[in-house]
Amino acid sequence: MTDQDSERYVSRLTKGTLALVLAGGRGSRLKQLTQWRAKPAVPFGGKFRIIDFPLSNCVNSGIRKVCILTQYKSHSLFQHVQRGWGFMRGELGEFIELLPAQQRLETSWYKGTADAIYQNIDIIRSHNPEFVLVLAGDHIYKMDYGPMLAAHAKAGADITVGCIEVPMREASSFGVMAVDENNRIVEFTEKPAQPAPMPGRDDVALASMGIYVYRTEVLINELLRDADDPDSTHDFGGDIIPGVIARLKVTAYPFRQAANGCQAYWRDVGTIDAYWRANMELIGISPELNLYDRDWPIWTYQAQVPPAKFIFDDEGRRGMAVDSMVAGGCIVSGSYVRHSLLFSNVHVHSFAHIEDTVIFPDVQIGRHCTIRKAVIDKGCIIPPNTRIGVDAAEDAARFHVSEEGVVLVTPDMLGQRLHYAR
Repeated sequence: MTDQDSERYVSRLTKGTLALVLAGGRGSRLKQLTQWRAKPAVPFGGKFRIIDFPLSNCVNSGIRKVCILTQYKSHSLFQHVQRGWGFMRGELGEFIELLPAQQRLETSWYKGTADAIYQNIDIIRSHNPEFVLVLAGDHIYKMDYGPMLAAHAKAGADITVGCIEVPMREASSFGVMAVDENNRIVEFTEKPAQPAPMPGRDDVALASMGIYVYRTEVLINELLRDADDPDSTHDFGGDIIPGVIARLKVTAYPFRQAANGCQAYWRDVGTIDAYWRANMELIGISPELNLYDRDWPIWTYQAQVPPAKFIFDDEGRRGMAVDSMVAGGCIVSGSYVRHSLLFSNVHVHSFAHIEDTVIFPDVQIGRHCTIRKAVIDKGCIIPPNTRIGVDAAEDAARFHVSEEGVVLVTPDMLGQRLHYAR
């Protein structure tokens, strides 16, 4: 098979694939960041939302039939998708459909990842895809799904599970699998208390990424079987995958870099510490996640705002940002920003000092503020002379402080009731 034939073969596979993005989770480990928004709607990287990454992966892979399954506090997610992802052409069979929990087959909300798809089984049938690609809507990574589909088809698999190597200390948070010499999964345990390491490696385990490729008829049959099981929790990792290993051909697809075969970039930003670290990584000189890659752009909704501006150049009052990312609409006025990430329309007033901090859109930082190692939520108005990340006891009394010392500040914590009727 020539390279051209291979590319055409993969494009046929992606064209016949329906992607289902599970975006209904609350993400409670992100604490107050998800008090008023679903985890996939959380801002990331200066101008994106978390869900932009799996959606961009779909578009860049040639998968342009996408359904987003939502549930928890999804209004901001709806707004973002409708504003930023409306470029699909229905005349060409392309679409991004939003599927909120609407009790189509049950009188309850989604009871698990498998139940979420089961309750939309009629929509899957109406699109009649050859393959169904099930994705989590809350991870940060860049991945071409075409090779995974090709590997699935070549192996004649019923189900293929995307997998990565994770440190043993983190493995109990994932579905952990064991595979044979042909990458066929022979054991799968969801979030084991004592995860098994990979053969020959006692430092890592092979973990599920929450990415699954199904032959459509297999998916539908297993969803129906699971729905009839009164003892099931209706979860892919907890019920579906462990229950089919002995009956079906279930293979693992290692997520690696095409150039060198090394572990590719993938982050589960499920905690405040992991979220803060992933954003801080982007500021580095050569970060693993390259947002400037023109061959694999990350699409998003982009507000129409003016360029960032840095004003005043007096000794002791100089507007500047060093080793930082600053989005459009920001004004850094006579203040110092170091190793930080500012989303759009942030105004940092004079004599403030910002360091190692992620600041969401529409935040006002008052004069003489000092902020270190923090995440500042959207719309916060930080009063003048406020100190954050300086005194641990003072921070703990007012804000949420993570295990690794990241201070989370939201409008509610400041007494600014943005989300309540006044």
